[in-house]
Amino acid sequence: MALALRWLRPLPALLHRVPFLGTRGLPGAPPGWPALLLEGCSQCGHQVLLSRQLATKKAKGKGQSQAKVNISAALVEDIINLEETSEDMQAVIEALKEDFSRNISVRTSPGVLDHITVMTKDGKFPLNQLGQISQKSPQLIMVNMANFPESTAAAMKAIRESGMNLNPEVDGTMIRVPVPKVTREHRESLAKLAKQSTNKSKEALRKVRSKSISQVKKFKSKVSEDTLWLLEKQIQQMADEAVAEMDKLLAAKTKELLG
Repeated sequence: MALALRWLRPLPALLHRVPFLGTRGLPGAPPGWPALLLEGCSQCGHQVLLSRQLATKKAKGKGQSQAKVNISAALVEDIINLEETSEDMQAVIEALKEDFSRNISVRTSPGVLDHITVMTKDGKFPLNQLGQISQKSPQLIMVNMANFPESTAAAMKAIRESGMNLNPEVDGTMIRVPVPKVTREHRESLAKLAKQSTNKSKEALRKVRSKSISQVKKFKSKVSEDTLWLLEKQIQQMADEAVAEMDKLLAAKTKELLG
C-alpha cells in the first residue's frame, strides 16, 4: 500500500502541468480518457498522460466545439514516429508545389520542358538529360537531340502528350516547339490539369495516412484502446490539415490561371 502511495505522489504535479480543459463536447471519446495506458512504451513507463487541447472554434451552423489533438511525439515514439509521418505528408505538398511551378503555367519557358518524362528503350528519362533545351525567341523553344538522336521520336511524343498544349515539329535531330498563344481554352485546360495533379497528391497523402494508421494498429495488443483512438485521430487531423493546404494551393493556382 505504501509503495502504491509513493508511486501516486508525483501525479498531482503532472496533472498540474498538463493543460486539460475538460472533456465536454468530445464526441466518441473512449471511457477513461484522458489517462492513457501505454503498456508497451518502454521509454514512458507503464502509464503516461498525453495532453490534449480542445479547440475553441465552433462547427459551422452548430454550437459544438471541435476537439483538436496535440500529442507529444516523444511520448509515443515506441509506437509510431509522428515526425516522420508529418515529413512524409509535407513532402507530398512540396511535390505538388513543384508540379504547379514547373508544369502548370500560362508562360511557356525552356524550364517547363526540362522534366517532361521521355520513355525510351532504355527506360524513362527527363527531357533535359536527352536534349539541349534553349529558347530561340519568345515564340519558339528548340530541343537539340544530337546526343541521343535515336530518342528524337520519343521526345516528340512526350512533348506532345505533356498536357501543355504543345505541338512540336522535327527537323533532323532538332525539335522546334512553337510557344502557343495564351487562349481562354488553354487556361481552362491548365486549370483542369492543376485539379488532376491535386487529386493525385491527395491520393498519395491517403497512402501516407493509411500506412501510419496501420503502423499504430500493430500495437493493438500492447497499448490501451484509448491510446490507439487518440493516435488515429492525431494522424487523421494531420492529413486533414495537409488536404486543406492543398486546396489552398489549388485555389491560388486556379485564380492565377483563370483570373
